[in-house]
Amino acid sequence: MVHRLYILIFLLASTVLSLFIIERSLSRPRHNFKKPIIKIKTVNTTGSTKIEEIEARMAYRKLKVKEACAKYGLDKEGNDSLHQPNPWEFLINKKYHLVWCNIFKAASTSWMYNFNLLAGYKPNFLKRTNIVPLQLARRKYPRPSLKELKTALNNSYSFIIVRHPFERLLSAYRDKIQYALPNTPHQKLGNEIISKFRENTIKYFQGRRKQAFYNPRWPTLPEFVNYLVDIKKKGLPMDMHWAPITEFCTPCQIHFDIIIKFETLMEDQKYLIQVSGLKGKIKPEWKNPSKGRVTTEVVNNYYSQLTVKQILQLYYLYRYDFELFEYSISDYLDMAKSDKVFSQTSITE
Repeated sequence: MVHRLYILIFLLASTVLSLFIIERSLSRPRHNFKKPIIKIKTVNTTGSTKIEEIEARMAYRKLKVKEACAKYGLDKEGNDSLHQPNPWEFLINKKYHLVWCNIFKAASTSWMYNFNLLAGYKPNFLKRTNIVPLQLARRKYPRPSLKELKTALNNSYSFIIVRHPFERLLSAYRDKIQYALPNTPHQKLGNEIISKFRENTIKYFQGRRKQAFYNPRWPTLPEFVNYLVDIKKKGLPMDMHWAPITEFCTPCQIHFDIIIKFETLMEDQKYLIQVSGLKGKIKPEWKNPSKGRVTTEVVNNYYSQLTVKQILQLYYLYRYDFELFEYSISDYLDMAKSDKVFSQTSITE
């Protein structure tokens, strides 16, 4: 009888222990992926920047994003576009464990090309095809659900490329509005902007020293800014090419391992490629768009058309991008005047 009791106690203890082990195993994270540690001392740039310096740069950027998100309450969950993660614009490469949120007008052409290479497209095909690169990419990288994105973030390097909000906006304006292709949605939008705001622009000129107003077939930058302010007041969404990064990629809701800045683009790209083990598979490059670089002179030619009020209105639209990524508005305020008369030269350049 005593022997049977010992056996019963042993079986009961074994069952409890087995259940405990099973419960512990289920509670562990399913992903055991460890991001590779690449032993490199320098990133091969012109200045041979030490890897420690770039790592410190990345840590600083992530810290500033975290601080700004907390400061403005953007790290809290909510129902608007600022307070819930947006997985829609992410591309997930499962083979190479790389996650990217594609911000238009921030080296997006170059990295769409790289992601298409990583997806298996051949360089010759990418050079010949007339298919839009984003359409090609989405054939290989379907838009993820939030659950799929969170799973990928656990076992991948995630990165984002940011740019001064006003430089990015100007690049989008020149490409999609001023030089919009015929019979495209952006040309149609441009015509709508002219129809709504051109009359006010003409009245502006007529009331100031009788200066002649050059009547371009595209919306001027001031008219485009008035359009942006107007749709913001109406609560309408912005086009993806100039939507604020804070809403488009929701960096306060989704953690990024690497934050690349346009100002240090080549160096940061090389760092990303090396630490993610992709050296030899893709190259750090910037494919210069057909409209050319947005130089300081080009920026001044356009933003000097705006009044201080318009600069401040624009800043309000992109204020979180300025704060999260530490960009300044001061140079643009210097370009503008409180009562600026547009010249024919500044509009057409």
